[in-house]
Parts: sequence; C-alpha cells; structure tokens
Amino acid sequence: MVDAEGPVVVLLCGMVGAGKTTFATRLEREGYVRLSIDEELWSRFGRYGLDYPTEVYDEYSHVAEHVLLDRLRSLVAQGRDVVVDFGFWSRASRDRYKRVVQEMGARWRLVHLDVPRDVLLRRLAVRSSRFDANAAFPIDAATLDGFLARFEPPSGEGEEVWTAEG
Repeated sequence: MVDAEGPVVVLLCGMVGAGKTTFATRLEREGYVRLSIDEELWSRFGRYGLDYPTEVYDEYSHVAEHVLLDRLRSLVAQGRDVVVDFGFWSRASRDRYKRVVQEMGARWRLVHLDVPRDVLLRRLAVRSSRFDANAAFPIDAATLDGFLARFEPPSGEGEEVWTAEG
C-alpha cells in the first residue's frame, strides 16, 4: 500500500514451487499490482516445449523480463505498490532490481520463500497436472536438483525469510 514514504516493491525470491504466486496473490488482494514472469512468458509465447522450442527459452525470458521492468517502472511512477513474482535466484539479479527500485524512489522488500526439497517436489507434482502459466515449464526431480544447485539463497541482503513445511 502506498504511504508517505512512497511505493513498496516486494521482490519474491524462491525456488519453483515455493509459493511465490500464492504469496503474490495475497498481496494483490491487499492492493499491490502483481507482476509475474511466468504469466508474461505464457501470454506472449505459450507453453515451454509445446508452443515454442525449448532452446529459445532464455531469449523469450529476457523479452518477458524487459516487459516486466517497463511495467514496474510505470507502476512505481504512478505511486503503486508492486509485487514481483520472479524467483530472483542470484544475488546479482536481486541487487539489480533493488537498485532499480531505489532509483525510482520506491522502497523494496526482499521476501525469501524457503521451502524444503521434498515439499517442492510434492507441490510440483500437483502443479504439473495443470495447464496454466505456472505449470508451463515441466519440472521433474532431476530438473529441480539442477535448479537448487544454481540457486543462491539470500543471506545478509535485508531479506525476510518465510518458511513452509507442507
């Protein structure tokens, strides 16, 4: 919600299946504008490996991120609070967005959704049966393990940590 100190941008950091979209949707009900990289990819390009070849994913993701950044800048300029459902797997990406948010005169909150691997696998199994933006990229245990190996959990970055057990 907008206050005298300017808009707030919540950056949601976490692994696939951690609950970022659920968290973002709750904030949306409180008046935040929700920006989702998955939904932007889905609406522009469709389903990974089905509507577009897997080898163009990085290129399409880059396009979607630029669209999100443009929307973020516009919304903050309007004084709107925003929640960014993106993942922010690397410290460099988190730092970049925090810098952008500060340059726009807004405040950031970094929320790390920390969820155990077994819970992620259960959630991803359920999610894979759906046909929507958040299930557009199929993820099995081996893919998840590869993602976990690349994920840089925030530490000492001003993060708020939310944990989930189930």
